[in-house]
Amino acid sequence: MQTVAVVGAGLIGRAWAITFARAGCRVRLWDPDPVAAPRAIDFVRSVAEDLHANDLLSGRSVEAVLTAIEPVAELADALAGAVWVQECGPEKIEVKRETFAILDRLSEMETVLASSSSALLPSAISEGLPGRARVVVAHPINPPYLVPTVELVPAPWTDPAVMERGAAFLRGVGQVPLVMEREIDGFIMNRLQGALLDEAFRLVEGGYASATDVDRGIADGLALRWSFIGPFETIDLNAPGGIADYVARYGPMYAGLAKTMQTQPDWTAITADRIETERRAAVPAQDLAERQTWRDRRLMALRAHKRAADRDLGR
Repeated sequence: MQTVAVVGAGLIGRAWAITFARAGCRVRLWDPDPVAAPRAIDFVRSVAEDLHANDLLSGRSVEAVLTAIEPVAELADALAGAVWVQECGPEKIEVKRETFAILDRLSEMETVLASSSSALLPSAISEGLPGRARVVVAHPINPPYLVPTVELVPAPWTDPAVMERGAAFLRGVGQVPLVMEREIDGFIMNRLQGALLDEAFRLVEGGYASATDVDRGIADGLALRWSFIGPFETIDLNAPGGIADYVARYGPMYAGLAKTMQTQPDWTAITADRIETERRAAVPAQDLAERQTWRDRRLMALRAHKRAADRDLGR
């Protein structure tokens, strides 16, 4: 049973705690707010039954997962003996730098120090630290207990052996690490999502489609394939001769489309003008929390289905 420290008990930290605990880790949960970690345990309890019902606790009971997560009052106690530290603090570079300076000073030399940052580069977080070679970003797609992909991002000075250990650790706790070769703003997921969102806003801004139809086009179209194969495999299977054949057939068409995608749409203006109205008609503001719960239960069902399909049909 490996010990993991989760530093920060908010939305991301409590989700990571579930992920590590169901994998059999001993999780020490610390937050500078003394009431945050106990509240996180209440959240874990609130979702664990649904996870158990969908066989998403790796065969463990709800009580076993809850018992594995220990709120601690002192950061040093959370770090003692930890093989992995998952930092989940505010997305502010000054806070990250201060936190990692403390983590570097208090943790054992072999401990991997990972940030959940979704945008801050690991080089910006770890520059100047004595132990900067063991610092990485491990950015989850939230919540990691339902969406297994984790972007593992090195700084220029991160030890390659730390990346190897990090990838092995993440696979060992049931996640799917995307092992980046070097850092870039937005990593992989936000760059892909940003490109798709830009075009979604552009289509609505230009009056070509409603926000609802754009959403349905993804949910009932592209995402059905993307839920088990990615964009490169999709096009590899969409032409008789594979990906090279697809590029030869459709590359010129996409080159023409790219010329119409050079300017970024005004997200704020089109949201205020149209998309906010559409979304609130579909889900009133007071119902957002309920819809989020619905989303997570659908994700649980999808994750359970994918696990069964991987077992029965192969990946």
